[in-house]
Amino acid sequence: MEVLDTTIANVALRYISGGLAVGPDEAAWVVTSYLVANAITLIASSFLAKRYGRKAFFLWSVALFTLASVLCGFAWSLESLLLFRVLQGLGGGGMAPLAQSILADSFPPAKRGQAFALYGVAIVVAPVIGPTLGGWLSDNASWHWCFLINGPIGLIALGLMYWLIEDSEAAKRERRDLRKKGVRFDLVGFLLVATFLGSLEVVLDEGQRKDWFGTSTLMNVFGVLTVVSFCAMIPWLLTRKNPVIDLRLLNSRQFGSCFVVMLFTGAVLIATTQFIPQITQEYYGYTATLSGLVLGPGGLVTVAMMALVGRLSSFVQPKWLIATGGAIVAAGMYDLTRIYGDTTFWFFAWSRIYIGIGLPMIFLSVTSASYEGLPKDRTDQASALINVARNVGGSLGVSLAQNILAYRSQFHQSRLVESVDPSSPAYQQTLAQATRYFQQHGYAGPDAQNQAIAWIGSQLSTQVAYWAYIDVFWVLGAMTACLVPLALILKDVKLGGGAPAAH
Repeated sequence: MEVLDTTIANVALRYISGGLAVGPDEAAWVVTSYLVANAITLIASSFLAKRYGRKAFFLWSVALFTLASVLCGFAWSLESLLLFRVLQGLGGGGMAPLAQSILADSFPPAKRGQAFALYGVAIVVAPVIGPTLGGWLSDNASWHWCFLINGPIGLIALGLMYWLIEDSEAAKRERRDLRKKGVRFDLVGFLLVATFLGSLEVVLDEGQRKDWFGTSTLMNVFGVLTVVSFCAMIPWLLTRKNPVIDLRLLNSRQFGSCFVVMLFTGAVLIATTQFIPQITQEYYGYTATLSGLVLGPGGLVTVAMMALVGRLSSFVQPKWLIATGGAIVAAGMYDLTRIYGDTTFWFFAWSRIYIGIGLPMIFLSVTSASYEGLPKDRTDQASALINVARNVGGSLGVSLAQNILAYRSQFHQSRLVESVDPSSPAYQQTLAQATRYFQQHGYAGPDAQNQAIAWIGSQLSTQVAYWAYIDVFWVLGAMTACLVPLALILKDVKLGGGAPAAH
């Protein structure tokens, strides 16, 4: 449920923007607000689970997630939907790390690998199934059901968790030790991180619409909040004994590189999962269901690659798998830069298949590589940071892509309009041919010419959009290509050791 909701609304954004009377770029907040709220909870989940018990925190997380999902389905405006989506992200953020630790305690070491393999399939495949399911629900029922579907599943999950899950004795002892030692939650650090991430997302999402910091008071306020919270956050987290996030981990070449790899990978995964359905719906006439199905073959390939990469990781160093995966994903992004007016369903599907081949190589390998050389008492912090990198990267990737799309659309519009000269022979010939076409289809003289001019304008707008999307895919491809040198500077790890699982 939790990972599915990172992408289930992606293909429904046109329905959401139409139903709530907002623009497509504003509707994209439905995706980014969830990811940011999810990341904010992730950084606090480890301490809260230890302090109040994993079972209790898990139940509260699932309950909040389920309630917020139902409220999203009944949202009456964009503002209410975003509020409920933030609550949904706050509830969902603690679910995945808790699930991992519960699995680790529930299975003996001999079967733990199988349990995490099944869990890993759900984590990787859910974002791919999301668009298909969201598209089908939007076309056949309503976009509201993209969220309401979580209601009954959440209630069943709550019942099963209350009945089956128990805190381990080790977890109970750890909770008692924390109380005896009087270890407190780093509330100041948490608020600084939350303010920084939230303000940064507002700046990136609203900047282009509000003309950045020129005339908008809102942008100036959130810009100042972003800078101040960042400048205060760094020294605070570096000087605390028990910080909410241990930024000192990023000083390590190994972990710092893995953090950037996950940041870029999350950006490419979530941005492409949104933008491929978006372009197919807007400019190729696909239904939401068909747009979701474009991602389906890539999801099947991802499942197969999970098993293959799991075997390869026993005798191939993570850095080589990450470099290979990054090169394959970059090739897939390059493939997407060749879109044109007659691009077919299978063109988009094959591009996603390339991405589906490369992503498991990165996701599974960066997990084992990131824990190399870390003491056991810092693995929880490392897991939180890697998870935050994935979610924040996804949110920033969508915002970055939206801004590139808007700016490059303006650029290509101004350049292409320069070549549309009404007095040129080429324009006159095209206008005459289009006018005759509309005359043959029942339009009178002046109406036929007006229709021809409108058609030329629509063709120009379509070409502008194609070029803008191509620029977005070029940037995402360049980001992915950067993973190759980052991977090559990683250290070799001990193979077959079984690193802690990461979400």
